[in-house]
Amino acid sequence: MSDFEELKKQVRKLQSRAGTAKMELHDLAEDLPVNWAEIMAVAERTFHAFAELDAAKKEFAASEDSR
Repeated sequence: MSDFEELKKQVRKLQSRAGTAKMELHDLAEDLPVNWAEIMAVAERTFHAFAELDAAKKEFAASEDSR
């Protein structure tokens, strides 16, 4: 598999992970004040998932431009 295809696969995987994290954060917010102590941990996981996704998208775009 080419580097381009690997990056594309990685972006899709990270999009899924970020979407799951977003929903976990959303569900936690809907249930407040229940489990309020988990806010920081869930928010941090969500932040990191989206940061990874953003970096992968930028790398993929750069790879796509160089094709």
